[in-house]
Amino acid sequence: MSETTSVTVTRTIDVANKDVFGVLSLPQNHVAIDGSGFVLSVDHGDRITGTGQVFTMNMSGDHMGGEYKTDNHVTGYDEGKLLAWETAPAGTTPPGWEWVWELTPLGPDSTEVRHTYSWGKVTDPDLLKKISFPLVTEEQLEEALNNLAAAASS
Repeated sequence: MSETTSVTVTRTIDVANKDVFGVLSLPQNHVAIDGSGFVLSVDHGDRITGTGQVFTMNMSGDHMGGEYKTDNHVTGYDEGKLLAWETAPAGTTPPGWEWVWELTPLGPDSTEVRHTYSWGKVTDPDLLKKISFPLVTEEQLEEALNNLAAAASS
């Protein structure tokens, strides 16, 4: 069994940091950004402005038997620099996987974006038997960065 518990991709986007962060911090934009094909729509989600917020997404995936909802608990927030959340089936406690977006301005019109999907905190043996991690591949994370670049440029 692999010891790897995360996947990270990085890309430079030729858009100002504040504009990239503006796209990322609005949950409704993640329908277009998603590279996995799991996100269908936003059920509830105000702009992310701090930790402790929760936004809900309508999802679909064979690993959950079709359509389902997730609650995304914001665990990291630093305006213009960091957004992170732990995902859980709606109404449940997050079981330990997390999405992290880290932004570094490279100039007035360029931003390095580092996107990490981590499942290292998942400890439930039944969940580990049910779900084969990673659910999202490196290529799908790279597609999310491509989609983010397109969304932030428009």
